[in-house]
Amino acid sequence: MRTGIATVCLSGTLKEKMQACAIAGFDGIEIFEQDLVTSPLAPEDVRKMAADLGLTLDLYQPFRDFDSVEEDLLAANLRRAEAKFKLMERLGMDTILVCSNVATASIDSDDLRAEQLGRLAALAGDHGVKVAYEALAWGKYVSDYEHAHKLVEAVDHPSLGTCLDSFHILSRNWDTAPIEAFNPEKIFFVQVADAPKLSMDVLSWSRHYRVFPGEGQFELAKFMGHVIRAGYSGPVSLEIFNDVFRQSDVERTAVDAMRSLIWLEEQSAKWLDANAPVLAAANAAGNGAAASKAPGRRRYPMELATLPQVAEPAGYNFAEVRAADSKVLETVLGQLGFEFNGRHRTKDVQLWSMGHARVIINEQAATHAEPAIAALGFDVESPVIAAARAQQLKAPAVPRKTQANEEIFQGFAAPDSTEIFLCQGSPDGTAAWTREFGEGLEVPAAGATAVIDHVNLAQPWQHFDEAVLFYTSALALEPQPFAEVPSPTGLVRSQVMLTGDRSVRLVLNLAPLMQQDGASGPGSAAGTGARRTYQEHIAFAVDDLVATARDCQARGLEFLQIPANYYEDLDARFGLAPDFLATLQELNLLYDRDADGEFLHFYTATVGSVFFEMVERRGAYDGYGAPNAPVRHAVQYDQLSRTT
Repeated sequence: MRTGIATVCLSGTLKEKMQACAIAGFDGIEIFEQDLVTSPLAPEDVRKMAADLGLTLDLYQPFRDFDSVEEDLLAANLRRAEAKFKLMERLGMDTILVCSNVATASIDSDDLRAEQLGRLAALAGDHGVKVAYEALAWGKYVSDYEHAHKLVEAVDHPSLGTCLDSFHILSRNWDTAPIEAFNPEKIFFVQVADAPKLSMDVLSWSRHYRVFPGEGQFELAKFMGHVIRAGYSGPVSLEIFNDVFRQSDVERTAVDAMRSLIWLEEQSAKWLDANAPVLAAANAAGNGAAASKAPGRRRYPMELATLPQVAEPAGYNFAEVRAADSKVLETVLGQLGFEFNGRHRTKDVQLWSMGHARVIINEQAATHAEPAIAALGFDVESPVIAAARAQQLKAPAVPRKTQANEEIFQGFAAPDSTEIFLCQGSPDGTAAWTREFGEGLEVPAAGATAVIDHVNLAQPWQHFDEAVLFYTSALALEPQPFAEVPSPTGLVRSQVMLTGDRSVRLVLNLAPLMQQDGASGPGSAAGTGARRTYQEHIAFAVDDLVATARDCQARGLEFLQIPANYYEDLDARFGLAPDFLATLQELNLLYDRDADGEFLHFYTATVGSVFFEMVERRGAYDGYGAPNAPVRHAVQYDQLSRTT
């Protein structure tokens, strides 16, 4: 698949954008007119630079408000078009995007539109230019891609074709199946964009909320499947209007963009395979003469590359907290009931465990760093293959130094700088690498059992969507519908990512801006920007939370203090037994219930930017105590205010 991206997607100057696209590995670019107009580079310089960078110049855009106008305005539009065609000759470009009219259209006549587009096509042909006509979702008279295609067919000129843009099609819920009947020679260009499903006018939605494929909710694989079945073989190019991307680091955004197309290519191949019976029927009818690569699957002009296939993680292997001074952290873990398993034999690293829940305290390279979540380990079927997949998805590798007879972890950096390590899981939940700790120490007696239930990571505002795509594509986690949780400093957007069996639950939180700062520090990955400062936590699941809380209380644990008003409200909502309610209040436990079960949990005080949560799931409860989140945010905010 030939990959492309519009320069409008990125921040910076045209030169910076082109360099970033080349670094990210794109095949070509669309030049957005404003980027060229504001650039000091002459068209000939842009042409040479693109050639030097190995980029093709695939589309010049946009040319607006051409059709459905009076004759005098049409004459002016044709003069304007010819000037752009001459400019394109200097750039060495042969395709221009012409949008359906949204502003100056005054005559609603398909016959007139066909006649005017025909004159444009004839002029373009004289200059060796092709016109890709696109139906904007808010076009005054032409807003449907099938309508635009009918006009192209009516003109029947070799220099006029259509541009299919996923946003303009999917935002209007148009059926994409008719694309398969299009003459592929008349599909001049394909643009893709994803978006969250919002209830708002389509123009504002388009201008501010488009995201890269995999970061929204559109069925892009299905869209691409129909495009591929039609026989299209040209560029698949990103056109994203988004306030965040235009303010973010240009190289990082370009890499995120390229990752999204790699993911889309794989998802499109899967969609085609999943619909193989339909293809088999088409082949039997004589619609596919080429040899098939797989049973029921045609060979199409557009070849789709695939990634190494991996299963979703089987569970958490460990969580790592980095800290220069670990004394308070050690105390809290001990009060929670974790056993100290000793120090690593060659590294300044500690291991603490409770059953299959393991916490590593890393004191290496943590000078002046308050405790913060630094790494997560996941059990996977094949770490080497999973790491290869992540690397093809542009995840930067973060290998760790090892000595003889030490476990070699495959690792890479997530967008928020968290290090992700892939571990070889075992059926009994043990981990071979733990033998590197505590030589000479007496093995702790079997105590309380626990597992890591979920981990909550805060995401910088400019990289939240990137993180969703990263964990979806690299770790096969499924994003759930996001929620918004009120806090004293604003709404916190929360996105749950999980495996099908819920053995891995990862919660991404977009912290309010006032809870983030711009200071970089230890733990920041190269090129990832500021390390987050918003509070994060690791949650451990136990069988009996009340008993666990009493044990923690006896060991002197400092619980997050829950206000009495919460328990009055709890009683009003659930009508709990008085003794049970009294126990909850005595131990600062929080409670939730739904049709599937119950959820009990408590929080520790915060150490640095980390706190811990202990949970008990009863029945088939599948949530996280969301109604209690505002209480937790308010109490933590109050404590922070009193200590600063």
